[in-house]
Amino acid sequence: MARRHLSAAVALAAAAVVMNPTSAQASPPGTKDVTAVLFEWKYASVARECTDTLGPAGYGYVQVSPPAEHIQGPQWWTSYQPVSYRIAGRLGDRAAFQGMVNTCHAAGVKVVVDTVINHMSAGSGTGTGGSSYTKYDYPGLYSSYDFDDCTSRIGNYQDRWNVQHCELVGLADLDTGEDYVRRAIAGYMNDLLSLGVDGFRVDAAKHMDAADLANIKSRLSDPNVYWKQEVIHGSGEAVQPTEYTGNGDVQEFRYAYDLKRVFGNENLAYLKNYGEGWGYMNSSVAGVFVDNHDTERNGSTLSYKDGANYTLANVFMLAWPYGAPDINSGYEFTDHDAGPPNGGQVNACWQDGWKCQHKWPEIKSMVGFRNATRGEAVTNWWDNGGDAIAFGRGGKGFVAINHESASLTRTYQTSLPAGTYCNVQNNTTVTVNSSGQFTATLGSNTALVIHAAKPNC
Repeated sequence: MARRHLSAAVALAAAAVVMNPTSAQASPPGTKDVTAVLFEWKYASVARECTDTLGPAGYGYVQVSPPAEHIQGPQWWTSYQPVSYRIAGRLGDRAAFQGMVNTCHAAGVKVVVDTVINHMSAGSGTGTGGSSYTKYDYPGLYSSYDFDDCTSRIGNYQDRWNVQHCELVGLADLDTGEDYVRRAIAGYMNDLLSLGVDGFRVDAAKHMDAADLANIKSRLSDPNVYWKQEVIHGSGEAVQPTEYTGNGDVQEFRYAYDLKRVFGNENLAYLKNYGEGWGYMNSSVAGVFVDNHDTERNGSTLSYKDGANYTLANVFMLAWPYGAPDINSGYEFTDHDAGPPNGGQVNACWQDGWKCQHKWPEIKSMVGFRNATRGEAVTNWWDNGGDAIAFGRGGKGFVAINHESASLTRTYQTSLPAGTYCNVQNNTTVTVNSSGQFTATLGSNTALVIHAAKPNC
């Protein structure tokens, strides 16, 4: 099996949970629901970023890459092949992880952990923390009896049993119907909770039986802990995202796929009813993103390589009241498999290939907008039938996006009180009159964003 094929399929992980909906924590708790996903950042670098950027900008959460000991190798996807549940990966040891959690909490940022519990490794060797292992034998943790009987690869997504009991690209598939396996996984997650972790992103959960995941979650020290589940929607597939909303958020991949199409080939005017109006899951249980580490590599969504389309899509996502948004923050790549620069150490944003999308001024400024307009409905929608749109968020904020090829000058109607506001996209002043109107010129591929919490630049 080629490693390239392995890495591509690790990307196809999805999620599953069925449980009593009343016990679930859907959408991140608290008043700040934006998560910065610092993909493959060392934990020490994450800690510094919580203090320097994420806290001050108003991010509610940071998502970190899997902390478990994993197979060796420079590729990013080695992080998704655990060999033990010790915190001993390339991104930092237990002390670094604990220090990161404490530092982020001090900055007002909660921590979500990308958690790999569907499978173990595909090969044998010595892990990043020194543990020896072979496929199906992880001393002190799992033996061959703890894995599913199907040892062939998943090949039929129309067959539920095949999807949930066979091997995702050759990775040793844990038998999560076993009490011992359930206890071991819950023990790992409880250990992370004991370090102060605030939530989990459940990787590859589509490949686990729903009842198994519900059982695992019930064993946690906080069974209502926030988690979001990776469930890639596939038309006609046996396993569907809507099965899993009972335990919390489910990542709505269609949201990201459709943003790529709309910003690339269609009209922004179509976004007027984006969300449930497009057949997506209920906003209260949807995790949304413009791209993630898998989709930016396989081309199914926009990525940092798409320039203004990508930036404006993130602006729209943060302005639009659907789902709980993730901002993907990774690194430049030409090789699909390439691991993080400097082994994950970020000396400074925008150096050594680190893209730091969470810190792009156009994106970072939208976090404050989202926090300031939380709970406000869309008002004063306008579009030109093409690629220029504008809308308000009650009396708290207003956004205009010009994705046309030429500049646009017009008078916008808002529900904002009269006064002077700062356009947080470029730090210029906007004056709203007593009728709630303002006149502005937007250059091609730019946005104008004002909100009540930012009257001055």
